[in-house]
Amino acid sequence: MNERVQKFKPVLDAQQQHWNRMYAEEPDFFGEESSYPAKKATEILKREGKSRILELGAGQGRDSLFFAKNGFRVIALDYSETAVDAINQKAQTLGLSQSISGVCHDIRKKFLFPDESFDACYCHMLYCMALCTSELETLFQEVRRLLKPNGLSIYTVRHTGDAHYGQGIHRGEDIYENGGFIVHFFSKEKIVHLAKGYEIVSIDEFEEGELPRKLFLVVLRKISDNL
Repeated sequence: MNERVQKFKPVLDAQQQHWNRMYAEEPDFFGEESSYPAKKATEILKREGKSRILELGAGQGRDSLFFAKNGFRVIALDYSETAVDAINQKAQTLGLSQSISGVCHDIRKKFLFPDESFDACYCHMLYCMALCTSELETLFQEVRRLLKPNGLSIYTVRHTGDAHYGQGIHRGEDIYENGGFIVHFFSKEKIVHLAKGYEIVSIDEFEEGELPRKLFLVVLRKISDNL
C-alpha cells in the first residue's frame, strides 16, 4: 500500500459506517428493480450451467433476490449489518430463504469458505468502493480460490471516463470522494493487472443511473493452476 493511500486509510475504513447509515435511512437505497448487470450475468450463468453464486457487496439484495428467483443458490455478502438483515428478511417474506443466505463480512478479510465452493462470483460496483489496489489484488486471488474450475467472476466498476473521475477529494491512487461516497475508478489497464490467474472473457461498457455513471462490465474465467 503506497504512503498516500495509507494516509487516507482511516477515511476509507469509515465507509462502513457511512453505508450502514445510508441503508438504515433508505430501505431501498438502490431501488427494488434488479440491475442491468444482474440480468446479463443471469444470461451468462444459465448458458454455462452455473448454479451456486457468491455475491459480494450485495447491498439490500435487489440482485440477490433476482438470482434466487431465476433458480440460483446465492450467498450474499455485505459488510453492512443493516443490509444483510434486509436481505434475509426479504428472502423470508418472498419464500426464498432456501435459495439466499445473507452474511455479514468485510471482504478485506479472508473468506471462511473452502476452496472451489462456488460456480461464480458476482459483484456490482463493490470493487470500485473504498479499496486500494493492494487490497483488490488480494481479494481477486481470494475469489479465484473460491471458484470451481472454469468458474466465472462477473463484476462491474465505474471507469476513468466517468464524469466524477478526478473530481472531489483525492484519496490516493484513482480514488476520489464525492458527496461522502468514495469511489475507486478503474482503467482497462487496472482490469488486466488484477486478472492474474484469470482469462478475460469480455470487457463491455454501459451506463447506469443519474449523471449517468459510466461502468465496465467484466467477465473473467478462472484458469487452472495446471495450465
